[in-house]
Amino acid sequence: MSKTALITGATSGFGAAAVRRFAAAGWKVIATGRRAERLQPLVDEFGADKVYAAAFDIRDANAMEAALAALPPAFHDIDLLVNNAGLAQGTAAAQNASLEDWRTMIDTNITALVTLTHMLLPKLVARKGAIINISSTAAIYPYPGGNAYGGTKAFVSQFSLGLRSDLHGTGVRVTAIEPGMAETEFTLVRTHGNQAASDQLYKGANPMTAEDIADQIFWVATLPPHLNINRLELMPVSQSFAGFQVDRS
Repeated sequence: MSKTALITGATSGFGAAAVRRFAAAGWKVIATGRRAERLQPLVDEFGADKVYAAAFDIRDANAMEAALAALPPAFHDIDLLVNNAGLAQGTAAAQNASLEDWRTMIDTNITALVTLTHMLLPKLVARKGAIINISSTAAIYPYPGGNAYGGTKAFVSQFSLGLRSDLHGTGVRVTAIEPGMAETEFTLVRTHGNQAASDQLYKGANPMTAEDIADQIFWVATLPPHLNINRLELMPVSQSFAGFQVDRS
């Protein structure tokens, strides 16, 4: 019997790649995101019996609840939640940053993630399922301009450990995946549409791809049920840890 995964942020990047990876392996997938026109090609590619598109803004708890209530019977039993939806906004130092950007990151990366997780926990416990939260190396390693984004991802990683502790004995597995540099629309979103900045960041860097991360999500999800990966941190070989800053003024 095939399993069912719900993957958020499936309109691009890691989410879209993960939908394709799981659907190609025979899973049923609920693909969620704000842009219905980005989700429909996934349904067309694999068929409505394999991929179900649920378009809503993950920051809207009422829309999220309505979408879950409207799931077709064939997609009702969820075995895996992939909390992938998230974003960075802005690159400015904290003292110059936009408070609106900070709130957007908190609402998306934290509030929406915990809301959806809370809604699905009864199903996941009943089915001895799994939760994979997409965090970031920014949760561990600070860098200039990372401020609120790094803080939100640190929450995701710590929340994952807390879930793992609370779900002890239920059979539910919980993993935080913490990727470093990967070329997606991430930087385009972060810079509010600056394609040149995105191109410059990834130029010559040989970054990871969305498919690389989707493969890791799939690997974690398909391990034997007695194994749990608590944290999985990965970077491209071209990226390593930044040095300490020293102000010599």
